[in-house]
Amino acid sequence: MEQREQLEEMSLPLEVAIGGIDWYFKNNSSRHIRFYGPGEPTYELGLMRDITEYAKKVGGAGVTSELQTNGIWTEETRNWILDNLNIVWMSFDGLPEIHNKLRPLNKKYVDLFGGRTSSKIVEDNTRFLIQNKDNRNLKVGARVTMTDDNIKQQREMVDYFYDLGIRHVWTNPLFASVCVKPYAGDKNYFDMPTYIEHYIDAYKYAKSKGLFWGSFLIINFDGETEHHCRACTPLKAPHITPDGYLSACDLVLLGKEPHHMQQFVFGKWNDDTKAFDIYQDRVDTLLDRRAGHPQMKHCQKCEAQKHCGGYCPGEVLNETGTLYGQKAKACAGVKKLFKELGKLEKFDLMHP
Repeated sequence: MEQREQLEEMSLPLEVAIGGIDWYFKNNSSRHIRFYGPGEPTYELGLMRDITEYAKKVGGAGVTSELQTNGIWTEETRNWILDNLNIVWMSFDGLPEIHNKLRPLNKKYVDLFGGRTSSKIVEDNTRFLIQNKDNRNLKVGARVTMTDDNIKQQREMVDYFYDLGIRHVWTNPLFASVCVKPYAGDKNYFDMPTYIEHYIDAYKYAKSKGLFWGSFLIINFDGETEHHCRACTPLKAPHITPDGYLSACDLVLLGKEPHHMQQFVFGKWNDDTKAFDIYQDRVDTLLDRRAGHPQMKHCQKCEAQKHCGGYCPGEVLNETGTLYGQKAKACAGVKKLFKELGKLEKFDLMHP
């Protein structure tokens, strides 16, 4: 059973969120906050309001905010998002028929949304934000999970998102869910070679239309890096779990029982001191995890090494049992894409 299905329903306490903002702003120059969670962040719209208001109060006019969402909102929610957020990533699972198959609307909400399908609701909310943003500092993009259901429809998806008004899309190849033990099942759960073949075609087609068609495999092609992603720089890009822990990886849904992903849990809210206790040994280990690490021999002679950083440490740990393991199919995909696309211009928006 997936860890997500075992979760107790809970929300981040406002006190802990405020403590996290104070700690982060004190130790970093960034004034960017991000709403992401194992559930849908907008379910707690009031809490989002309070967190955003506090961040702007203490962080000033330079504070920006980002949301990854399923896009199933009421009119009240989308109006608030329009006026208060800066980057909104809408989760799509492909063309409408695939999206509705993989993300069917809960039957108890059918009347609330006038009988619309989940894809229709997300489409309507996407168009609303794009058509009404005017001079607001707001960008709306799509985050697409790629499965064997949709990998051959990438060119068609380019047209679909373009017609919605979206100009930034990040595709993410399906990866194994975090369970109690490291993933040890059939390694062929995703057809990576077919994804790569159709991705290259879609990338070039999208570019001709003025749309960016991204992939998790190319997130560092616009520059050189030692680390793959924010998970390896925990103090600069933490997220707070609903149960009050500091996590370096989005795959850690809750900090109390992260199972084999505990390496990414590097701090915990202390109710007595009203501050976060930092596990410095875990911070140091994550900072040390880079493509040049002696245990990552598969990276040593790779031409894409400086534009990959050792691939996703969360996926690698979850699927190999070690931070220094290798997802062979992903590595092969990165190499092929780097050979085909090479170094790219600076991306407008980072991967969500």
